[in-house]
Amino acid sequence: MTEDAVVDGPDQELLTIGAFAARARLSAKALRLYDRLGLLAPAHVDEASGYRYYRAGQVERARLVAMLRQLDMPLARIAEVVAAGDGPTAAELLGTYWADVEARVAGQRTLAAYLRGRLSGRSSEMYGKFTVETVEVPAQVVICEKRHTLADELPAWIGAALGRLEEAAGECGGVAGVPYVAYHAEVSMESDGPAEACMPVADETAARAWAEQRGRAWETAVRVEPARRLAYTRITKAQVAHPQILAAFEAVEEWMAAEGLTATGPCRELYFADWAATGPGDPVCDVAFPVS
Repeated sequence: MTEDAVVDGPDQELLTIGAFAARARLSAKALRLYDRLGLLAPAHVDEASGYRYYRAGQVERARLVAMLRQLDMPLARIAEVVAAGDGPTAAELLGTYWADVEARVAGQRTLAAYLRGRLSGRSSEMYGKFTVETVEVPAQVVICEKRHTLADELPAWIGAALGRLEEAAGECGGVAGVPYVAYHAEVSMESDGPAEACMPVADETAARAWAEQRGRAWETAVRVEPARRLAYTRITKAQVAHPQILAAFEAVEEWMAAEGLTATGPCRELYFADWAATGPGDPVCDVAFPVS
C-alpha cells in the first residue's frame, strides 16, 4: 500500500495524510506538527510503513486547530477548546481567551503611548499633571503580608491581601490608619518584587498575638513603623492602572530631586477610598516615598 492510497473502512473513510491535508486545506507538515503537539492525532498509523491515516470526520477539527493557532492561542488552551467540542462551552472558552487578549493589548497600547511620551522628551509634560506635596505620618503598628508577585497578578493579590488584613485588624484593636502597599523591589512581568501589603492597627500586643497564632499561613509580620515624612501625589482610580501609575511615581521622584529630598524607604501606594464604591475619576490612592 502506498502513502497516497485511500483505505475504505466499514464505518468511516480513512484518508492518507496527503488526501486529508488537501481536504482540510492544510499542509502535511502542519498535520505532523499537530500530531506532535497532541492536538490532532491520526486515526491510524501503519506499523510497517509508518504512514498516517485520518478519518474524514477529523477535517473540521483540523481546521479549528489551524484557526485557533492563528489567534496565537497557547497549546494548552487550544486543547481545552477542541476537547469541549462544538457548543457553548467551547465558545465560552474562546471568549474568555479573547477577552484576555484584548485586555493585554489595551494595556500594551497604553504602555506604548506612555513610552512614546518619554522617548519624545515629553516627560515634563506628563509629570506636570501631578501635584506633589509632603505629609507627616506618625509612628504606627502595622500587620503586613509580603509576597513575590509579577505585575499581572499584582492587582488581585493587593485586593485579597488588604481584605485579609482588614479582617485581621478586627482582632488587633481595629484599623488605625490608611492601608498601603510597599514595594521592596520592582514589580513587573520580569521582576517579582516582593510587594508588601500593610494595615495599621491599634493594639500592638493583640497584633503580635494574632500573627503568632494565625498569621503564619500568609507570611504575616507585625512591626512598628517609625514616624515618617512622605512625598506623595494623589491619583484617581483610572490612574492606578499600569502604566499610568508609573508616571505618578516618576513625577514624585522628579519633584524629590528638584527639592533635594532623598528616599528613606520603599515607595508605596496608600489606598484611602472604598475601591468598589468609586468610579474611574475618583481619587483613591496616594503614590508616595518616605523622604528626608
